[in-house]
Amino acid sequence: MSDRLQELTVFVRAAESGSFSQAARELGLSQPSVSRIIGELEARLGVRLLLRTTRRITVTDAGALFLTRAREVLADIEDAEDAARGIDSLRGTIRIAMPVMYGARNIIPRLPKFLTTHPLLRVELSVSDERQDLVAEGTDVAIRLGPLGDSGFGARSLGLLPRLVAASPAYLAARGTPKTPADLASHDCIFGPGQSGRTGWSFTRNGTETSVDVLGRIFTDSGPGVFACVLAGLGIAITSPVMAGPEITAGTLVPLLKSYKLSPLEVHAIFPSGRRPSSKVRALVDYLAADMGRSARDATP
Repeated sequence: MSDRLQELTVFVRAAESGSFSQAARELGLSQPSVSRIIGELEARLGVRLLLRTTRRITVTDAGALFLTRAREVLADIEDAEDAARGIDSLRGTIRIAMPVMYGARNIIPRLPKFLTTHPLLRVELSVSDERQDLVAEGTDVAIRLGPLGDSGFGARSLGLLPRLVAASPAYLAARGTPKTPADLASHDCIFGPGQSGRTGWSFTRNGTETSVDVLGRIFTDSGPGVFACVLAGLGIAITSPVMAGPEITAGTLVPLLKSYKLSPLEVHAIFPSGRRPSSKVRALVDYLAADMGRSARDATP
C-alpha cells in the first residue's frame, strides 16, 4: 500500500471509529503506528485533523472536510480496481449489519448463491436487534425493517415484509382464539424490539381500519426473545410469514385473524452517511433486491 493511500485509509477508519486502537485492529497495524501515520499526515498538511482525548477521538472542522474527500478517493480507487478486474472478480470484505430473526431467516440463506458467484469476497456479519453506530463499526450496509426516519443515510428499498399475528396451540387452548381484532384486548400480547405496536395494533379489512389497544406482560429487546415467548405459550405476537413460516407449517404456531391485515414493514438496505457504496456492496444489494423480488412474486397467489 502506498504511503498516501495508507494515510487515507488509516485516517478514515480512525475518524469513523473514534479510536486509534480499533483502527489498528481492523487494519492489522499497531496503535503507535496508527498514531504516527496520523501525526505525519497532519504535519504534512499543516492542520489538525483529529482531537485526541483520554476517551475518544473527535474530528475537527478541517478533519470533517478531509474525511469527506478521503472517503471519495478511497471509493474511487476501489471502483477503478473493480472495473479493471470485472464484476466477476469482486474481492475484499463486506460488513453487513442485520436484525437477528430477519437476518437468520431471510438474508443469510441468500448469501451462499451470492458468494458462490463471487468467490473472492468475504462477509462479516453483525447480527443484532440493537441499532449499531454503523459509521463507527465500519459497516458497509445494514438491513433495516420499518420506517427509516430522518437518518441522513443513503438507502435502497428491498421491498415489503408482510406481517401477521400468531400464537401457540397451547396458549389458544388455554385462552381461546380471537375472532376479531377487538378480542385481542382481553389477551396477553408480546412486545418485541422498538416501540412499534406497544400502544396498539391496527388492522385493515375490506378497506376499513380497526385499531385495538393491546396489553401484555412480556417485553423483550430481541426477535428470538419474541419467538421463544410465543412458542412457550406466553401470548400472541406479531410476526411474519418469512420468519414464522417453518413453525406455522409444523403447527407449532397458529396464524390468527387471517381476514384482517397488518400493514407490512418496509425493508431497506442503508449505507453509512457520507459513504458511497462500493462496487461489491452495490452488487450484493442488487442481488438481494432481485432475489427478494422474485420470492415476493412467487409467493403472490
